[in-house]
Amino acid sequence: MAIVLRFVDAKGMIQERFLDLVHVTDTLSATLKTSLWKQLSHYQLDVKKIRGQGYDGASNMRGEWNGLQALVRYECPYAYYVHCFAHRLQLALVCASREVIPIHKFFNKLVFRINVVCASSKCHDELQKAKAEEIKTLLEMGEIKSGSGLNQVGTLRRAGDTRWGSHFNSVCSLIDMFGATRAVLQGIVEDLSHTTFSQRGDADTACDHLESFEFVFILHLMKEVLGKTETLSQALQKKSQDILNAMELVSSTKANLNEFRNNGWETFLSKITSFYVKYVIQMSDMKGLYTSTRYRPRKPDLRVTFEHYYRVDLFTSTLDKQLEELNSRFDENAMELLTLSSSLVSKEIDVDKICLLVKKYYPEDFTEQEITLLQFQLQNFNFEMPTNTILSGVSSIADLCKSLVET
Repeated sequence: MAIVLRFVDAKGMIQERFLDLVHVTDTLSATLKTSLWKQLSHYQLDVKKIRGQGYDGASNMRGEWNGLQALVRYECPYAYYVHCFAHRLQLALVCASREVIPIHKFFNKLVFRINVVCASSKCHDELQKAKAEEIKTLLEMGEIKSGSGLNQVGTLRRAGDTRWGSHFNSVCSLIDMFGATRAVLQGIVEDLSHTTFSQRGDADTACDHLESFEFVFILHLMKEVLGKTETLSQALQKKSQDILNAMELVSSTKANLNEFRNNGWETFLSKITSFYVKYVIQMSDMKGLYTSTRYRPRKPDLRVTFEHYYRVDLFTSTLDKQLEELNSRFDENAMELLTLSSSLVSKEIDVDKICLLVKKYYPEDFTEQEITLLQFQLQNFNFEMPTNTILSGVSSIADLCKSLVET
């Protein structure tokens, strides 16, 4: 277990230091907490002064009742937990969506298909040639316009579990290259003289998956989901973090996903229906009974339609997993704490917000008299700040800590 401390030194500078690497017999939260407390005591650090903690997304770390953060909060009520912003959000959201079995199988098929199509430079050349022919045909039909920077011939992009945003790029590239990809796969199947039985078999399997209703449905669903969270993901990976902007993005992303979940089905279905028509893919009868060996309804006599399966078991379930992951990473208390704290570095401090921050989150750090006096001190601070050359240049909490010591 790696222990890193973040603290403010005597000069008001925020420091971050690696403290120790501790061997633990297991990763139970109780074991981690015992080891952590032992090391802090060894270095004569007062655990009561802990004012924050952050870990990755593992349940033994972030668990609300028995996770490490909960055990620390039990002894240090002001050690508020904020999920590590540097943790790659989109990769976590992909993992969350994979808890829906068809989504997990979709990503496996996606990787397989890209590997088949991009297995050789010859296949890659055929892919780009097919895309160029498709663009030429669409231009002649007047369905797309020509111009500088338009109609670029791209390629398929591989998704990687360690690359930020790669899954979104991979999904978008396949949608853009869908027709060309299908043409290349069909070409491999029909080329008896230059391909092996193994290559033809893989291509035929990949083509069957590509033309299936379920695969195309999930392909577009993941584009919508990952696209709606892309802006937040990019914002959270910035080295310099604007907390207030990040919290606003969290709220807007949650609202966007929730709106899509509750009211976006009809629009989404019409969008992918036009895609099926464009590429002549057979669409399932949404009113027909859905039957599958992997689908086991809760009751033996319960039969569901295709619409129920795609809307409830895929569309709604996937979005629920995304919202659940976002809510666990950015709970309301953490968001309010960060939002209130960010008001310390605005051009004019919001007195009411800082007083709320003190009363709600740090009441034992202040006496009743200090809380009463704080409101007037903050008012004086707002009058002095514009004329003070050091205070007026403050743009972050780190700058504020340093300038308060200097002044």
